[in-house]
Formats: sequence, structure tokens, C-alpha cells
Amino acid sequence: MPDESVRTSANELKFRDPSQARALADRLSGLCEEIAREPISVMHVCGTHEQAIAKYGLRTILPKSLDLIMGPGCPVCVTDMPEVDEAVVLAEDGALIATYGDMLRVPGTAKSLADAQAEGARVEVVYSAAQAVELARSMQQEVVFFASGFETTAVATAAIALQDDLPPNLSILSAHKYVPPAMEIVAQIPATQVEGFLAAGHAATITGWGIFEPLAERYKIPVVVAGFEPLDILAGLVRLVELVKDGTPAVDNMYPRCVTREGNRVAQEQMWRVFRTVGGRWRGIADVPDGNLRLRPEYAHLDARVRFEIDIRRLWQLAPSALAEKCICGAIMSGLASPSDCELFGKECDPENPVGACMVSSEGTCKIWYQYGGRPDL
Repeated sequence: MPDESVRTSANELKFRDPSQARALADRLSGLCEEIAREPISVMHVCGTHEQAIAKYGLRTILPKSLDLIMGPGCPVCVTDMPEVDEAVVLAEDGALIATYGDMLRVPGTAKSLADAQAEGARVEVVYSAAQAVELARSMQQEVVFFASGFETTAVATAAIALQDDLPPNLSILSAHKYVPPAMEIVAQIPATQVEGFLAAGHAATITGWGIFEPLAERYKIPVVVAGFEPLDILAGLVRLVELVKDGTPAVDNMYPRCVTREGNRVAQEQMWRVFRTVGGRWRGIADVPDGNLRLRPEYAHLDARVRFEIDIRRLWQLAPSALAEKCICGAIMSGLASPSDCELFGKECDPENPVGACMVSSEGTCKIWYQYGGRPDL
């Protein structure tokens, strides 16, 4: 059973109480001393977790024996080059591409959407799927919503696809990803030696925490769902290390104010009504079976891949940057390396001149470490 102070911290709405933080940090140190080996490797799979960990300096109070790794938790970072290429080709062929801001500078094989925009293509930043709909209503030009993100944003895309009065010039290019299969891939990589997962609370709000039970049972590895405030993360880590110490491959929910076992059934019904899972490559990591979300055949009238001929082969004639070949984003997202291991980090690659996708997104490990200083040497 978890320490009662841990459960209290997860439930009480006192997210940044210094005394509770100290108590959780002390409990975490005690657990690691009881395990008495290092490293104890656990992975979180959420860019928002990494933002909070770095912003609030949580690694400065973690035990040295605890290795907290960021996994493939940045949807922009794992969007594969051919998916970006598809959006670039559509933009060059005259469609207006509406997408979230982080997607503009993500490198494709040879170009990003920002490069296409600089060459005269129309690319507009939107802040919601609904805004893409309104953009299409306001013009005659073909508008393609380049949709990215995990389950949370996939639900929003599904919601617009289910509308009855969509403008006929709107289509969807889905680059949405589904996280649980990627966690399985990471669990299968021997070199990562991940002993437990800290799962993202916002995605679990949709899917429910019960979705992780097959993973825990199959790979004998615990999973704990956590929120995003400092105490949420510390409480989640304490519970996760408790399960690691006890050798208990269970799933626990340390974000009960938002997450239930079943999740949001209405949102799930809408998402699976519109999307199906297909295998596909996550940038730099692996081919992930059932890791991509694509529109079902019933929604072919909205599917940009069906409505348009998208020949990305013409971009392959352009040589990628020599620096791109040195980028280790894939190893970073797989938990096999840190940004500081990359020879480009903070030199040839920075937020103003990103070489890899991990330096582009606000949820990318490299950009977060560049902004907040990364892993402290204390």
C-alpha cells in the first residue's frame, strides 16, 4: 500500500506546498536507499511532465540513484519526416495548410512547412481544430488541417469530423499518434532498462488508467498516472518507486481529481468512431504497430490522403542537411541518450536554428533542456 502522505498529496489541492514537497522528496530518497542499487531507471512519456520537471528544478531534489528519463512523449517530435513531407507537398501544390504552431519548423526530408511558407506557400497557425474549420469557411481555397498530437488532440479532431455542416473545402491530414503501443516498444528495448512508467494525466483523462493494465501485466512493469504540478509529479514518482521496490507490476492512479479507470467514454466513442490505428514509423524510434491514428474509410471524404494526389518523392531529390545526420533525437526519445550527449546541442542546434524535432517543440526534450538547463550536476 502507498504511504498515506503520498495519497494525501495527490488528492489535496495544494500543488506547490514546500513542506509536502520536502516530505515526498525524503520519502523518495528513503525508498531508493532501501532498493540500494543504481541506477533505478523510470521513464515518463509526456513533454508536459518534462516541462514541469525542468521548470521547477525537480531533478535537483531527486536521489542520485534515480534516473528519470523522458521517453516518446512529444507528439511533434515523433511526427515522421514523410508526414511532414505530405504537408509540404500539399502546401506547394496550392492548399492552405492549417496546423498547430510547433509543426511549422519540424524538418521533413528536405524542407519544413516554414521553408515552404518562405517560398510562397500558405501556412496558417491555428490554436484548435475548430479554428481550422472557421478558416475553411472564410475562403474558397482548399484548406488542409495538418492534425498532430496524442489522444487529447485526436479527440478534438474527431469532434470536427463528426460535424454535419463542414465546409466542402476542408480536409484532414492526420499525424495523430497513439501512446500505449509506443510504451510497449520502449519496454521491449533492452538497453533502456526501464523499470516503471509515469503516464500522462491528460491523456489518461481520455483513455482511463485501466488502459495500461495489459502493458503492466505483459512486461511485468508498473505504471503510475500523474498530473503536472510539482507535487503531482513527486507523489507519482514516490508511488512508482514503491511499486518498483516491491516488485509489483501494477497500475496506480495518482491523479484522481481528473482520471478514472474508465476515462471519458464519450470522448473515446467519438475518437474510435472517426479514427483507426495503423502501424507506422515514429521519427527516429521504430515502426510502432498500431501507433498512428488514421481516418476510417467512412471519413474518406475528409481524408487529405484520399482527396489529393500527394507525391512526396519529388522532395527526396533534395539532399537533407549534413547536420541532420548527426541528430540523435531518436535515441533521446527512446531513453537511450540525453540532449547533452548530442554534439549539436546548444551549438549548431538551438531553438532559433533547430536541426532536429526535439529542439522545435515546446514539449521537446532538447528545447526544454536548452531553456531550463537540463540535468543538474549537483
